[in-house]
Parts: sequence; structure tokens; C-alpha cells
Amino acid sequence: MVGMKYLFLLAFLIVAGWPLRLSPTQPIPVREVEIGRSAEGRPIEAVIFGDGPRKLVVVGATHGAPEANTYRLALALIDHFRSNPAEVPTDVRLVIIPLLNPDGLARGWRFDAAGVDLNRNMDTSHDACPDNDWRQRVQGARGIVSDTGGPYPDSQVESRLLRSFLLDAAGAIFLHSNAGVVFPASCEHAPSIAMAQVYAAAAGYTYARFWDRYTITGGMHDWAGGLGIAAITPELVTGDQPEIAENLAGLRAVLANATELLPLPEPGLINDTPVPAVIYRFWRALGAEARFGLPLGAAEVSATGIRQTFSRAIIVVDETRRDTVDYVRLAALGSEAAAALAYGGGDAVGTPVDWPSGPFAEYWQRGGAQMVFSEPLSAPFLTRLADGSRRIAQYFERAVLLLDPDSNQIELAPLGHWETARAQLNAPLVPHTIR
Repeated sequence: MVGMKYLFLLAFLIVAGWPLRLSPTQPIPVREVEIGRSAEGRPIEAVIFGDGPRKLVVVGATHGAPEANTYRLALALIDHFRSNPAEVPTDVRLVIIPLLNPDGLARGWRFDAAGVDLNRNMDTSHDACPDNDWRQRVQGARGIVSDTGGPYPDSQVESRLLRSFLLDAAGAIFLHSNAGVVFPASCEHAPSIAMAQVYAAAAGYTYARFWDRYTITGGMHDWAGGLGIAAITPELVTGDQPEIAENLAGLRAVLANATELLPLPEPGLINDTPVPAVIYRFWRALGAEARFGLPLGAAEVSATGIRQTFSRAIIVVDETRRDTVDYVRLAALGSEAAAALAYGGGDAVGTPVDWPSGPFAEYWQRGGAQMVFSEPLSAPFLTRLADGSRRIAQYFERAVLLLDPDSNQIELAPLGHWETARAQLNAPLVPHTIR
């Protein structure tokens, strides 16, 4: 009975979104990971200290070369915690990303390889404050106004890598320079405000409730705060010095008060259906009901984590991929649907109609491209739905896109509904009786 109770407790913790952690008696693990690659193929790396559930991510050099001192600061912080890993509390997982924008550093400018300001590129529509919402025309340092917000929110690969990596974060610290202030996410997010105050006091910087020199739209701190992540921006005093002692003191103060300052990700409730925390964040951050539909039932424990079925997708959390950008992703229902279509001899994937791929390419790219939908499995082709209506379909590994030729609107096929129906058809009509 003790073993069974333990299994039930383990299942509950996983569904609730609580990752497992090491016993305090075990040594603090230190790991190096590559989160992904920049637009020009340079590695974006992180060093992870500890294995606790409160993930705190420190990000350096978002603005490339002009803020290279934050890159040197992040490297110094890594060196410090390599020598002093016990300073990381057992309930914290400290992640330091020293260089988010390696292309900007290599090119000697503030932007990414495409000339986009990564700290103006995030989808900041998740909070209740429209003033910080993403815009293509943005304000920047020294009063410069430019069209450097990107073609649309989360358009840049570096932004998308960060978005995926932070889905299970409790806190985020975005290092910048140079103003000598610390400010939180702008939309009255209490955890962000509290962390900014503690960091500023310990570092000897000025606490500022808002960045008041110009309007920041599409900022990383506001994106994080909108999803419930405690997020702050320390602005170093100088533009060339790493100011190690000050920022180490600020970070230590946050770690010393981790329980109060780094709230664990909270589960959501959609149409009275509980949704685990990181699935809820994924659902909100990548399109919510308009893209994925509503949940069809409660989350289920899988062999590697949890999964929950929505009308147009199944969202899975894979604990074997924690601290990677694949930790939360769509199940490969598109591959299953393509295989079933080929096997059943229906509207063949191999007989495409002469239809421009432009709308599909744009939807795929805006929706997250490979990181969300994976690669295409077919060309667009004409098909008919069960109600007799015509659609142009294109199959991808993790989704099927359907285009209405009359309205030119695209949506995901209801693969969650189809998967639920398939499972019901394959279930035995009469439960087996064990004698």
C-alpha cells in the first residue's frame, strides 16, 4: 500500500506541474546546454545550477555589442556559481544564458541578424496593459524611433527559443545597460515588483516602478510578467563595466528569498477544466482557443510526463526534455493523420491541387514554424470534410492546416476531436473481466 500511495502522489505532482527535485543531501548538479542556434547559426548556450522546481533564468546581451558588459557579467556569475554551487537553494534551478544575441555581438550592433530589436519583438498582449503591446515601430535609446520591432510578434528565432525555454520559469532577470535602475514588468505584476525591489536594494541600484524614458513595447520582461513569471530588468550604471559585485549581491538576495519572490507556475482553468501550469502557458502564449480550441478533458499522466487533449491538438509535457525548447510541444498527430489517410485510401496526400502555398507558408511561419508544427508532410491538396464542405489541406508532423477556399481563412484541423473519436472506436465495447 505504501508503494501505491507513492505512485499516486507522484502522478499528482506531475499533473500539477511540479518537477521532481534532488534531496538536499545530494550535491548541486551543474549542467551546460545549448538552447538552440541564432539566425546565423551561432549557439545560444546556458549553464544550469541545481535541480529545484523554482526556475530562475538570467539573460545577458539581448542587445548584442552595445551591452557586451552584460555578457561579461553573466560569464562572471557563471564562474562564481561554479565555484560556489551551494549558494543555489535546493528548491531553485538557476539558469544563466550569457549571450542571447550572438549575431548582434558579432555584427557590432544592438539588433539581431535581420535588424530586429529582440527586446521589442515579444508578444506582450497576454497582460491587461495595452500600452506595452508589440508594435513594429518602436522607441529606443537616445530617442531613436525605428521600425525594428520585427514583422510580427515573436517573429525572430531567438525570441521563440526564449519563449519556449521560459514556459516553466518562476522568474527571469534580463540584464541591460546603462541607467543604474531596476524595474519590473509594467502591468502591476506583484511578484515582479517585489523581486525588483529586493534586487535593487541589494545591488545598490535605484528601484523604478516603470522605465519612464520612453515606451517599451514587446519587451521580454512584460511578456514574462504577462504569463505569470516574476520578471525584472536591471540596468547597469555603466555601458562598459560588468559591475559584478553589485549584481551578484542582487542575485544572491533573490536566491535568499526564493520562496517569496519566485512563485511556482500556476495551473489554469479553461471552461471549468483544470489545465497544468506549463500546458496552460503554452496554450496562452501560442494562440489559446483561437488556435488550439478548448480542452476536451483533464490532463493525463503519460510515460514521460503529462498530456492534455484540446479540440485541435494534444499538448504534451516531456520530463525527459526539461530545460530544452521541446519540453512542451504538440503531439505528432499530423504524422498519425497522414499515415491513416494513406492507409485508408481517402483524399490522397500525394495528389496535390494547383493551389498557392503562400497562405500556408505564412500561417506556419507566424505560428512558430518548425518549433511548433515541425516539417511539412505534403503539398496542399483538395479534400472534403465530413459535412461535405471543401478545404485545402496541408499536413505537418504536429498539425494539419485547413484553408477554406471561400474565405481564405486557415485553422488547425480538429485533430484532438479526431484522436478522441479514434481512441473510442478502438476501445473494447465490453470491459474485460478478470476472473
